[in-house]
Amino acid sequence: MLKEFRDFIARGNVMDMAVGIIVGAAFTAIVSSLVADLINPIIGLFTGGVDFTNNYFVLSGEVPADASLTAARDSGASVFAYGSFIMAIINFLIIAWVVFMLVKGVNKVKDSALRKEAEAAPAAAEPAAPPPPSPEALLTEIRDLLAARA
Repeated sequence: MLKEFRDFIARGNVMDMAVGIIVGAAFTAIVSSLVADLINPIIGLFTGGVDFTNNYFVLSGEVPADASLTAARDSGASVFAYGSFIMAIINFLIIAWVVFMLVKGVNKVKDSALRKEAEAAPAAAEPAAPPPPSPEALLTEIRDLLAARA
């Protein structure tokens, strides 16, 4: 069983996946900071600083009128936090857009590098196709095949 585990871990796919997960976790921190620290404040300028996070309905329990969502949850009340959901959707769309732009940029760089590589490599001359045989050559071949059969 230990040998099977070692073989499983030593596979290239598992190691690639592990590297991808680690890099993805680090990338998540970068993108989250980009959204929270750079993009959301800019969006706040256009929306007048509106933050939907503290918008909620109290389903049951007692909550002071001006209580934040955190205070409402801490009081034990059952709340329908639609504002947090709206902000999660907005953040998802922003993150998806940033990732899309990054992937698009990486693909553009990759395509550019491939194009340069293709231009730098000398074009391999394809061998010319042999000319088709003449009708006489075909008839001679057919005659020889028939003679060999008889």
